[in-house]
This record gives sequence, C-alpha cells and structure tokens, in this order.
Amino acid sequence: MDVSSGKDYSVNNLNGIKGLTVDYNTILRSLRYALKINDQKVSEIFALNGSSVDAGKVSDMLKKEGDDGFLLVDEKMIRDFLDGLIISKRGPREPGSKALPDQTMNNNMVMKKIRIAFELKEEDMIKVIQDGGFVVSKAELTALFRKKGHKHYRECGDQLLRYFLKGLSNRDL
Repeated sequence: MDVSSGKDYSVNNLNGIKGLTVDYNTILRSLRYALKINDQKVSEIFALNGSSVDAGKVSDMLKKEGDDGFLLVDEKMIRDFLDGLIISKRGPREPGSKALPDQTMNNNMVMKKIRIAFELKEEDMIKVIQDGGFVVSKAELTALFRKKGHKHYRECGDQLLRYFLKGLSNRDL
C-alpha cells in the first residue's frame, strides 16, 4: 500500500501499471545519487568488473534522454555496474568460486544484485521500500526473489523498483 496516498499497489497490482518503465539509465542515476558518488567513482565501480567506462562516458549515461550526448545504458552495462558494486561493497569472489552465468536483467535481478551488494536482509528490504513510500509484506518480497517458474514467483513491477530506489536514496549507504 502506498503510504502517502493509501492506494493499493501490492506486488501483483504493480505489474499492470501502464506508462511506467524503469530504464537502466534511471537505475544508474538513482544508485549514483543514493551512494553519493561522483562520475569517477562510478567509472571505478565499472572497472571492478572488468569494464572500461571512463568518467566522461559515465557523465553521458547520467544525462536525461534527449540531452546532447545522452548515452543509453544497455543490459550488459547495468549488469557490469551492479556486479562491480557487489565487488566494491563485499570484496572480490573467493578463489575457485564460480561466477553465475549472465542472466537476463529484469527488475527482480536488479533488486537482487542491489540486495547482495548492500547485504540487505528481508527486514532491511521491507524498511527500504517503506522508506520509499510503499508497504510490502514479507511474502510479497520473498516472491520477488524466487526462481522464475516457481509457483510463488512474482515479477517486480517498475513502481516497486522505483520505491526501492527512492528508499535507498533516503539511507546512508
């Protein structure tokens, strides 16, 4: 339920809202704002995962669509950034551990990677989303992190991801 308006935006209801799309540029912009970091630090986070993205390119990624020099962030770029963020916050993988195969990025994967990077427990996730202005139950939250195809799996809607990113920006990370 949206705390400010009292509207029911349960996980199931968030999937069908039209006109809401969270593009990868918005996710990158929101995370940069939440982390309170500059373009150079964003570039360094990309580098932790082996991507070569200079600060100028980062600046172009953070521009609004339609601005001169706008650079569209694609699926590989956001995956590389989020994987670099995990390394930045938690350290490199243990020697001998296998990296997960590249998976299609969707809102569920974005939330999962951010959750891993910041070592957020279920209660932390619920609080972050609540800080963003939305109330989600533990059952609704766990459904987002289940394996696709599981009978209780739910797609994460764009609005829920927006509430999550907004809640992150209200915290000290």
